[in-house]
Amino acid sequence: MHMQELCVEISYELRMIKSHFANLFELGFRPFFLLATGFAALAIILWIAMWSGEWQVTGPFSPVDWHIHEMLFGYSSAVICGFLLTAVPNWTGLDPIKGWPLALAALLWLAGRGAVFGLTGLSNIWVMWIEGSFLASLAVVTAVQLIVSRNWRNLVVVGLVGLLLGADIWFHLEVNATGSTDASRRAGFAVIVLMIMVIGGRIIPVFTRNWLVAQRVTSLPRGFGRFDGLSLLVAVIAMGLWVAMIDHVITALALVAASIMHLIRMSRWQGLRVLRSAILLMLHISYLCLVIGIALLSLPIVNPDFTQVAGLHVLGMGGIGGMTIAVMLRASMGHTGRKLAAGPMLSVAFGLIIVAAFIRALLPDISPASASGIVIAALMWVAGFVLIAIRVWPWLTRPRIGPS
Repeated sequence: MHMQELCVEISYELRMIKSHFANLFELGFRPFFLLATGFAALAIILWIAMWSGEWQVTGPFSPVDWHIHEMLFGYSSAVICGFLLTAVPNWTGLDPIKGWPLALAALLWLAGRGAVFGLTGLSNIWVMWIEGSFLASLAVVTAVQLIVSRNWRNLVVVGLVGLLLGADIWFHLEVNATGSTDASRRAGFAVIVLMIMVIGGRIIPVFTRNWLVAQRVTSLPRGFGRFDGLSLLVAVIAMGLWVAMIDHVITALALVAASIMHLIRMSRWQGLRVLRSAILLMLHISYLCLVIGIALLSLPIVNPDFTQVAGLHVLGMGGIGGMTIAVMLRASMGHTGRKLAAGPMLSVAFGLIIVAAFIRALLPDISPASASGIVIAALMWVAGFVLIAIRVWPWLTRPRIGPS
């Protein structure tokens, strides 16, 4: 009788494991948003331990390069993958990647994080191959689905993923050649910023319009037009100059021009009318951080008293961090049958991360004088992502509620 009960218990546990696996790997956003939220907090905890001398990184990168790389190409790539593997089936009508193939993709991302951290003990070139294979696979899978469905309009996304892969490879090669990174880290920032401008510029006005129509507001966001196209072109030029000629006055002028044009662009999206919708307001605030961050990048070029620290952290924490959070939350709510409402907990979490971005931006640099401020900003970032994880992880691991 005891053996029979044990067999029943084992059978039950196996069914539960199978059920959880099926839920988690049902659609791309589930495993990759789960990985991204956890890694965003863990990576900053590890970074502070490295910066304070309590932990030593054994991989091919210095602590600063590890920090930059893992936030740009580790955290961000997980969010991008989760977004694309969820959005592309909607764009094309094709079946999504799910089950064991999706689980293998998650393992490939994890293998990249372990290799970069130094768990494999391999040289930088081998680490580059392991880590770069994730973005390469994502680009190929996305391209095949879009081409098969003749969805030519969205192929620009594949190009952006390819550029991100190129920046990642450049990062590794620059470390291998010089021992540290310079232009390649700027390239990583530039590609992700442009990706947000393209995708954010598509979804923010649409989501805002839908909400305003439901509220019976007649002043609606403008659709994509010539000004939007010109704004993106100026941003491409500005970010390209920033990567290639960081100290030239022409770069400063281009960055200011891009910032002004995208401020005008986002003013056409009726952001001030969505104050009662926190989930929408997050998108608008994050895009504003992007605009401010680009403007701040121009300051060190014209005044040596400033550094790139302010611009990079407003861009990285406020713009990229804020936008990826807003996209993850909205997609998680929508695809699991939840109401599109942030609520107090997620609103506080988002607020912590945006405030952390500006606290970190106001600090002069990594120095003893700014040590306490850096730790405070880091703890706010970690706290924000921990709150997000507590709230959304049950959504990502349980079945969808309501009709599919």
